[in-house]
Amino acid sequence: MMNIEILIASPGEHSFVSEIKEGLHIDLNNFKSSLATVLQQHKLFPFTGIIGTEDTAVGLSTYLARKLKLIHNSEKSVELTHRKDLARQRLTEKNCVVPRHWLINIKQALTSQLEHITWPCVIKPLNMSASRGVIRVNNSQEAHIGCLRVAKIIGVEDESFESTHLLLEQYIEGLEVAFEGYLHEGKLHQLALFDKPNPLTGPYFEETIYVTPSSLSPRMQQHIHKRVFQACQAYGLVTGPIHAELRIDTEDEAWILEVANRTIGGDCARTLDVAGKYSLEKLIISLAIGDPQTSTIMTRASGVMMIPIEKGGILQKISGIERAKQVQHITDIKMNISPGNKLLPLPEGNQYLGYIFAQASTPEEVVHALNTAYSNLDFKVTEFFSLTPG
Repeated sequence: MMNIEILIASPGEHSFVSEIKEGLHIDLNNFKSSLATVLQQHKLFPFTGIIGTEDTAVGLSTYLARKLKLIHNSEKSVELTHRKDLARQRLTEKNCVVPRHWLINIKQALTSQLEHITWPCVIKPLNMSASRGVIRVNNSQEAHIGCLRVAKIIGVEDESFESTHLLLEQYIEGLEVAFEGYLHEGKLHQLALFDKPNPLTGPYFEETIYVTPSSLSPRMQQHIHKRVFQACQAYGLVTGPIHAELRIDTEDEAWILEVANRTIGGDCARTLDVAGKYSLEKLIISLAIGDPQTSTIMTRASGVMMIPIEKGGILQKISGIERAKQVQHITDIKMNISPGNKLLPLPEGNQYLGYIFAQASTPEEVVHALNTAYSNLDFKVTEFFSLTPG
C-alpha cells in the first residue's frame, strides 16, 4: 500500500472532482506563472516526484523535476515526444522505421510544396493529440483543402512555428496497435499491447475500441517492443510511462506513428487495473519517486470503447445507459459530456462522449460486449445555432 500524499496541479478551478478543485490551479498556457506557483508550493511541502499526465503538462513537469533534482528525462527528449516534426527528424536520423514525411509551411503557397509528395498522406498538426486536425488526403487537391482546414483548427493568428507549419506523413496501410509500458533505468517494460479492431483508414482517425491481449503472434509482439525501444533510445528517454502507436503493414513491418512519455489517454488506463492489486497510476507514481512497484499481469481480456461524437450540435439527451450496463461482460460506462453541452466531431473536436469498459475470457468476447453495449445507447443531438449581431 502506498503512503503518499498527492497534489494535483491543473486548470481545474471549477472541477467537480474535489482532488482537482482543491489542488493547485495553474494556467498551462502560461509557463512562467505555473512554474512560480508550483515552486512556491514546493517550499511549503517539498515534492518527492513530479508527473506530467497530459501532453500539455509534460514539458512543465520535466523542467520542474530537473530544477528540483527529482527523477526526470531530459527536456530535449520530452520535447521530441510532443513535436511530431522534430520526432520524425530524430527517428529518421537514427534509422528508425518511420513513414516518409514533409513539413508544410501554411503561410507560403501550397501548390509548389505539394508537387513531389507521394500519396496518400495524412495531415497532422505538429503538437496536437486525440486525432484532432488529422486528415487523410489522397491527392494534391485534397491536401490543399485539408491544409487550409487544419490551419483554422490550429489558429494561424499565432505566429509560432507550430501554428504556421503542418506535417504531411505517408499513409501506411495496415493494422494499428497501441503499446503501453514504462522505462526504468533505461529498460523498456511492456504492460499491454492493444489491438484496434475497427479499421482506421480515414479521412478522420477517431479511436474507438482498444482491446488486450493482442491477437498478434509472439514474434510480431517482440518486434513491436523492439521498434518502440529503438524510438525511446533515439529520443533519449530513460524513465517514466511510454505510450506508443504503430502501424503494421502487409509485410509485417511495424512503423512508429507516435511515442509519448505519458500513459494512455483519458480513462483508458482503467483497462489495465487489476481490482485491489494494481493500477497504472500507482505504478507511474512509484516510478517518479524511484521505487517502482511490480506490475501485475492481467489474467482476463480487457477493453475500452471511446464513444465517438458522430454528429455535431447540442447534446439534448442520452438514453439506454442502464440497458447497456446490463450487457454481459460490461464493467462500467462513464459519460464525459452531459446534456446541454456542445458536441464537436473530428477533425475540429478533441473529445469523446465517454467510455465503455469490458472484461471477459477472450478479446473477441470483449469486442462483442463493447459493440453491443454501444448499440443500446442513443444520443439525441440538435443542431447548433450561433447568433451573431447583424
